[in-house]
Order: sequence, then structure tokens, then C-alpha cells
Amino acid sequence: METIPTVAERRAESWREELRQGMKAKERTAIHRVEMNELDPDYRSHNNEEVNQGLTEEQALREAQRCLDCVTPTCMEGCPVSIQIPSFIKNIERGNFLEAARVLKETSALPAVCGRVCPQEKQCESRCVHVKMKKAPVAIGYLERFAADYERESGQIAVPECAPSKGIKIAVVGSGPAGLSFAGDMAKRGYDVTVFEALHEIGGVLKYGIPEFRLPNRIVEVEIDGLRKMGVQFITNCIVGKTISYDDLHADGFRGIFVASGAGLPNFMNIPGENLIGVMSSNEYLTRVNLMHAASSDADTPVFKGKHVAVIGGGNTAMDSVRTARRLGAARAMIVYRRSEEEMPARIEEVKHAREEGVEFLTLHNPIEYLGDENGRVKHMRLQRMELGEPDASGRRRPVPVEGAVETIDVDEVIVSVGVSPNPLIPQAFAGLEISKRGTIIVGEADMRSSLADVYAGGDIVRGGATVILAMGDGRRAAAAMDEALRSANRELNVKSSLS
Repeated sequence: METIPTVAERRAESWREELRQGMKAKERTAIHRVEMNELDPDYRSHNNEEVNQGLTEEQALREAQRCLDCVTPTCMEGCPVSIQIPSFIKNIERGNFLEAARVLKETSALPAVCGRVCPQEKQCESRCVHVKMKKAPVAIGYLERFAADYERESGQIAVPECAPSKGIKIAVVGSGPAGLSFAGDMAKRGYDVTVFEALHEIGGVLKYGIPEFRLPNRIVEVEIDGLRKMGVQFITNCIVGKTISYDDLHADGFRGIFVASGAGLPNFMNIPGENLIGVMSSNEYLTRVNLMHAASSDADTPVFKGKHVAVIGGGNTAMDSVRTARRLGAARAMIVYRRSEEEMPARIEEVKHAREEGVEFLTLHNPIEYLGDENGRVKHMRLQRMELGEPDASGRRRPVPVEGAVETIDVDEVIVSVGVSPNPLIPQAFAGLEISKRGTIIVGEADMRSSLADVYAGGDIVRGGATVILAMGDGRRAAAAMDEALRSANRELNVKSSLS
């Protein structure tokens, strides 16, 4: 595993100094932030082509010039995987795009993915010094995507350096962002990593949860192929806790286990009519469309293509669902959200894209009942109008029903996207795991270690629902902690052997 230069060491390199001297800070801050190139809304709302088209080389070079190469880069404080942000951006500014991609890969297993789906506006970009100057932050996410895409399209994909094999087997349960991030870091450290995936494809939520118009599967596949080249092995259609047990993993010689099984259990609202035909969770809807290709004309179990579709919720998954419904032919696709648009947890970009594509927003409305026809299929939805009261525990203003303000609208499909709960299989199958009231695995915040000494966990199974980048950060912390624990155990074993 290569030694990564420090932020200060890289900043002190002569070419970085030349870049700083070549343009005054005032000139850099005067440059307007680049806008992402996008497909036309009328065109894209009828197909699965990726909406965001990426930056041109000219746009990337210009945007990279906006970075002030701060002595103390506060942007890095907002990055859960500790990317050396100024280093990769300045490599773009000098035209060394491949080196920019290599810097990204030092700490991120999925740069092309993160450049597309991570909420940079709430992470790294929110800490950019431009924000303190009341200016738009450097488009770090757009530049990350540019560098990763350039490397892929050039055909010169670098594989991170890995330490010689230690001959120590490590198991990963789940191939979502937490599991893939952990696997990459452990492979770099010389461990023999095997990822066990319950489904038939690798990628977890990156494949079944995020539509191709936002994250194409081919992008995910390239990132996964990079892990394969680092020696990571993948086993699909294997349910840890059912197909193989905790004891089986020990018998097979695995010294450490990282649980990243996600939060695939959908929540419902427990209101009348939720069992009607045509009412389903966003998990089921997106998995069937994205992973099982149920929207295809030759699908064995085709998904119903509603014409009047209501999606309940205001997060990114809700936006993915309603935008998918539009692409499947919905004449009226609606977001029904009990708070106002300002309180929506979805990314601003996703809300913008949805509105451009013809999605209707029924904010300050909450479903209280679904009504069906004589065949048991949902036909109507009763909505309670809401108003905002005092802030609740989340800091957002609590929605309060407006007395007597109930309306009924026509629907033929309802997709419920009001959160998820952790997959209960691992907590039930691994005796001795300490579990929270929410069903999440309790771990140490710093090391992600569970109550079982050889079991670490991260991502949604710990958080109950998180972003891709937070899950990846969990994977990185767990990898560092597990590596230290295993090396410490080996040192103790060597001391005992020398004394015997």
C-alpha cells in the first residue's frame, strides 16, 4: 500500500506554487461557477439516458481555476472519505487529468459514482471558502466526475497499489457502497477479501436503488471491475445468515467480518388501504424496474405502469421513484409530502430535475387513506392538508393537520417512500450482536466495531439510512480499525511464540 503525501507536502510542490502565482485570488473568485450540461427535459423524461452530461475539458479547466488552493482546505473537513480535494482539482487545472483521477482513488473506491450521487452541497462544497465570501462554491462534485470519467474513457484506468498478500481472509456482507469501500481499503492493505452479495448482481443500492438516468450501471461496473483487479472476490446469490452462517465463515478461515447488509426493509404509514393492489414501497418499485428490468415488454413479472402515480415522501428515493414513473408513461406523476418544499431532504438538483420533467408537487399534504375499486385495486387517495407548526426533534417544523381540509384525488398507483429499516437477518443470525431499538447494529463511532470482536459494521445497517458517501466513510473507518486490530493480534501472537 503506497504512502500518500500529506496535504501540505503536495501543496508545497513547485508546480502548485506556479499555479498559485499564475492567477491572482481576485481573478479566481471572479470566475462564475460552471453549470452542468443536461439533456433537454422533454427528451429525457421519456428515456433512461443519463440526465447530467458532465463537463467539457474547457469547462473543467476553467472551474478548477476557481479553487484558491487554501493553506487549510476546509472543503476536506466535509469529505467523509478524506479525498485530498485541492490536489485533484489542481491537477485538473494543470491539465493532468489522469493524475487527478489517481489522487481520487487513493481514498475513494467509487469516484465516478460519488461525483454523480453524493450530496456535495451538504458535504465538501458547503465548507468551501467561496461560501464564506458569499459566492458559489467550487463545483467539487462536477470536477470529481470529470476526472473519473476522463480516466475511464481514456482506457488508461489505474489500479491502486496493493500491499503483498498477508494470507488473511476477510469477509464482507453486502456489496453496496459501505462494503465496496471497505473491500477496496482492505485489499490495498494486502488482505484476501471476499464480498458476499444476496442478489444476483454486485452493487447493492447503487444498482437496485438508483435509476440509470442518474447513475448508469456501466459506471458502477467499471468501479467494481477495478476492485476485482485489486484482488477482491465477489460471490453472488449468497445470503449470509441463511446460505452460510457466522460459524461457517469462521470454519472457512475468515478472520474478520464487515457487515454492510443495508436497510432494505421498507417502512409504511399503516393507514387504511395500504394493502390494495397498486400500493407498493419504493424499494420494491425501484428494484423491480432497475434490477429485474420489469418495465421491459418481455418481463416475466412486469411492473404496472400507472397513469396517475403518487409517490409519498420527499427524499432522493422518492424523486427517483416519481421520475421513473414519468419515464414509464405516467400522465400525472405527483410527489406528496407532508412538509413544505424547503424541508425536503432530497437534493435541490433532484427536485429541480423532477419539476423540469413535469412532476407535480403536492407539498403540505399527507395521505390518510387509499380507496380501491371492486377488484381491490387502488383508485383514490384521500389527502389531509397540513400546515407547519413548531420545529420537531429533526429541527424541521412539525406538520400539523388543517382541520376539515381533506380532499380526494384519483390515483392508479401509489409508491410509498417514507424511509427504511435495517435488514433484520444479520442481527438475528449473529448471536451476541448488540442491537438498538431501531434494529441497527451498535458499533463504536470511531472504529465501527460491534459487540462481537471480529465483526464490524457500517452503512445503513448501522445508520438506518444514509448517503452513499457516509456509508463509504464507515467502510474506510472500519477497514483502518480492523487492520490495526489484526496487526495487534499478530504482534501479541509473535511475542507469545518467542517466549515459548
